[in-house]
Amino acid sequence: MQAHKPETHRTSRIGWLRAAVLGANDGIVSTASLVIGVAAANASQTQVLVAGVAGLVGGALSMAAGEYVSVSSQADAEHAELRVEQDELEQFPQQELKELAGIYVKRGLDPVLAAKVAEQLTAHDALSAHARDELGITPELRARPLQAALSSAAAFATGAVLPLGTILMAPAAYRMPVVMAASLTSLAILGAMAARAGGAPVVRGSLRVVLWSALAMAATAWVGSLFDVALN
Repeated sequence: MQAHKPETHRTSRIGWLRAAVLGANDGIVSTASLVIGVAAANASQTQVLVAGVAGLVGGALSMAAGEYVSVSSQADAEHAELRVEQDELEQFPQQELKELAGIYVKRGLDPVLAAKVAEQLTAHDALSAHARDELGITPELRARPLQAALSSAAAFATGAVLPLGTILMAPAAYRMPVVMAASLTSLAILGAMAARAGGAPVVRGSLRVVLWSALAMAATAWVGSLFDVALN
């Protein structure tokens, strides 16, 4: 018989993984699309870089602000639910104990065992027991606004550096296809890594990122080409 190996669960990664993946994807796609669009209008390398750096700074701060506000709203809702539950535990402890036991009965425990489990968990930490089993709030999945904001900003900036660095190194005549190729390759790798870390199919995760990113870059290149003039 094979020895049993402890499972590796990924739920604790969901918060930071979501913020990091979204930030890096947006950093690459937004900045690459921006510099491709400006380059398509026959801008100089300096003008393209200025636009890209402005996009990096603005995008990173925008991602941080948006993520902070979004996750703060989730955290506020969690805190409100916990306050209500704490009040209920203080005012109606026996009813809350029966409610907790009823949850365990619905999950398959017999009433006697469910009552014992509810009593022991209540004695240990009543609020945590109700938060986890009644509200679905766990320490691993709690909303962390500041962590999410910083992760998003750092990931966006890290992703944005790629197209900017490519612009610096690519020959002027080929900067658009080179930026697009480098960005899509990086996005494919990032999508595969994110899918693997989250336990999802790697190929599908990679392809969907590449497809939508390519459409975004193609659209901005088309818009930039409509001007077809050197920017002053």
